[in-house]
Amino acid sequence: MSSTKYLSAEKRRAVTVKTVLALAGEQNPSEITTAAIAERMGLTQGAIFRHFPNKDAILVAVMDWVTTHLLAQIDQAATKASSPLAALKAMFMTHARFVSRHPGVPRLLFGELQRPMNTEVKGKVQSLMQQYGARLKACLEDGVSQGQLEQTLDVDAAASLFLGTLQGLVMQAMIIGRPAYIYEQAPGVFTLYERSVLEKS
Repeated sequence: MSSTKYLSAEKRRAVTVKTVLALAGEQNPSEITTAAIAERMGLTQGAIFRHFPNKDAILVAVMDWVTTHLLAQIDQAATKASSPLAALKAMFMTHARFVSRHPGVPRLLFGELQRPMNTEVKGKVQSLMQQYGARLKACLEDGVSQGQLEQTLDVDAAASLFLGTLQGLVMQAMIIGRPAYIYEQAPGVFTLYERSVLEKS
């Protein structure tokens, strides 16, 4: 990637983020070094440090990218949906497609959440989950108020189950080493989730 030597600072930072995501999809994110990032980009470590003071700063930029792109995509999918239940499915499928295309993302998130200390990167992950959870709860509450979802539905539990179901698919995909598995299995898995929250006739 020698062409990265001639990129603007903004584009260099963007390429660095994409490089880290690619490396995270191939190996343990905690083992990714600035030397490995620089080597993949065809640069020296010094060139990387002109844009990021350390590895944590790079990871903060990665999490900012993930938050911006994932939330924007699920928001867009939900906005186009015709009902709260359709919005939930659209969000589920969009999330599944996102992590299938970027398998390094869940590996990074899981890795950061396992770190015992509080870091800026971990805070970014927690913020993403809070923002995502708020969107889910709002959608679920709309479904309840419109009579589409179970009137006694525990919205907090339903939001947790939604995210936990996706995380289960991610874990299975990581075990078998095939990211596409997430999106392939998502429709059938969502059908089971849907049955658990639907208004009982």
